[in-house]
Amino acid sequence: MRDELFIRGDVPMTKSEVRTVCVSKLELCPDSILYDIGAGTGSVSIEASGYLTNGKVYAVEKKPEAQALIEANKEKFAADCVTVVKGTAPEALSGLEVATHVFLGGTSGNLEEVLDLVLKKNPWVRVVANFIALESLSEMLLWLKKHSIEAEIVQMQVSKAKTAGTYHMMMGQNPVYIISFGGEGGMSFESGK
Repeated sequence: MRDELFIRGDVPMTKSEVRTVCVSKLELCPDSILYDIGAGTGSVSIEASGYLTNGKVYAVEKKPEAQALIEANKEKFAADCVTVVKGTAPEALSGLEVATHVFLGGTSGNLEEVLDLVLKKNPWVRVVANFIALESLSEMLLWLKKHSIEAEIVQMQVSKAKTAGTYHMMMGQNPVYIISFGGEGGMSFESGK
């Protein structure tokens, strides 16, 4: 879905090209239960909801402005399977049904606690996480090493054309690191195999 279709405000959003790769890496099924943690505008939640005929998306977000944007986008796209969960993970996840899939867009500094909780609830959960800051990426890599988990790591750098008079210049967006692991046929968190 094109970025321009979403109601945006001043809330960060996972851009179209990155969102496409992330949703693909989630490997969703029609009945998946997805946590979108740090959901922002809800772009990943909305995009993923199109694959879920019998599933659910829990868009977890702590900022009131972002929560309102997710609700607005949910209404705009008739994404009835999306539920906005107000709060910060991991606390906000406590009353939710067990996830089969998790997308981490932001964890408010609680990366390790969030990962530990979702994997405790479901050792076979499929996790896809985005990172822009190298410090956050480093924290994720240390966590993976600590738990002997092999993950796929993709780095994307997207450039889009911007007009300058009659010319077009390519303008680079932030590089994004996409880490994915787990899921059916993947590895068990508890066994480390």
